[in-house]
Amino acid sequence: MWHTGLLDLSVWQLIATTLLLTHVTIVSVTVYLHRYSAHRSLELNPALKHFFRFWLWLTTAMNTREWTAIHRKHHAKCETPDDPHSPVHKGLSTVLRKGAELYMEEGKNEETLRIYGKNCPDDWIERNLYSRFPNTGIVLMLLIDLALFGALGLTVWAVQMIWIPFWAAGVVNGLGHAVGYRNFECRDAATNLVPWGILIGGEELHNNHHTYPNSAKLSVRKWEFDMGWAWIRLFSLLRLAKVNRTAPIAHRIEGKQQLDMDSAMAILNNRFQIMAQYRKLVIVPLVRQELGRADATLRHQLRRAKRLLAREPSLLQQEQQAHIDDMLAQSQSLKVIYEKRLALQQIWTRTSSNGHEMLAAIKQWVHEAEASGIQSLREFAEHLRTYSLRPSVAIA
Repeated sequence: MWHTGLLDLSVWQLIATTLLLTHVTIVSVTVYLHRYSAHRSLELNPALKHFFRFWLWLTTAMNTREWTAIHRKHHAKCETPDDPHSPVHKGLSTVLRKGAELYMEEGKNEETLRIYGKNCPDDWIERNLYSRFPNTGIVLMLLIDLALFGALGLTVWAVQMIWIPFWAAGVVNGLGHAVGYRNFECRDAATNLVPWGILIGGEELHNNHHTYPNSAKLSVRKWEFDMGWAWIRLFSLLRLAKVNRTAPIAHRIEGKQQLDMDSAMAILNNRFQIMAQYRKLVIVPLVRQELGRADATLRHQLRRAKRLLAREPSLLQQEQQAHIDDMLAQSQSLKVIYEKRLALQQIWTRTSSNGHEMLAAIKQWVHEAEASGIQSLREFAEHLRTYSLRPSVAIA
């Protein structure tokens, strides 16, 4: 019958089919548009690339060059007034409600396309079909859905149309810069959202991505799940993809005592993991120690210290900085580890272009940390000595 479509599916079969169709769209966005086109973290087989372009034309009307340029600009201008969709400046409510509209508005900016839209498809089919008639694809998708699923095909099509605007343009770009947890203190407000990995294809691991934007793999912790990476691994096995880059691996050689250029380069490459380790190995134990000796009036303030003392300074609000200042005024030990954290972070900002200067600065930092009299800080200084660019057999 015409109202049930050619496939005549049950309600549950229709729901499953809709989720499958939207998942193909998510894979097209995260693997093709995001990790391949915007960041070149992997290479894709030409046939697979064209399938993704065709599918995105059918289901989103998104143009590869426009999406790529807008996303690259987002990274280049993140959390500034020039960021196309920063909730910090445009407001969380605006990004959640009008994420797709913000994309469309920025897509009309010829300067954005000129600066950030390089190395995108410009072949005959792109010029004469995909870019010239962007809405033809979604109309064709509507006709296909109606033919296959009957009257409910309109509902299937509507879900397909809102899937990316809601999840990617709204949730990831909005909530992914406002709520959630942070593995790394990158210089913007990006956060990780869980457990929506299957629905958003790994894009919810936004803090990880902003820390390592050129990594094809977005998960870093054992319990984090990156659905997009699972597809990339499958495509790689089928020789349809080749991974160019992933996040650096922090190698450590137990027993290594000498701070050399190998150590300095390893520390620079793994600086975000090292600062996360600083929070875990220095800040958390010392705050716990201070909690044990604090009176009731200070305990509430100290419980917030673990997060605030590790927070990227540029992201601190005025009242948060005032809270930190109050805590540091009451604890010399906390003051020392906070200042040492800032000093360590400034080393690669100030000396990363000169390896010898960076090595000398790290050696000076380690010497001062070892002389601080704070056990956790001394142990962390010893921890730094063990970093290496390459794994090796432990030193006896």
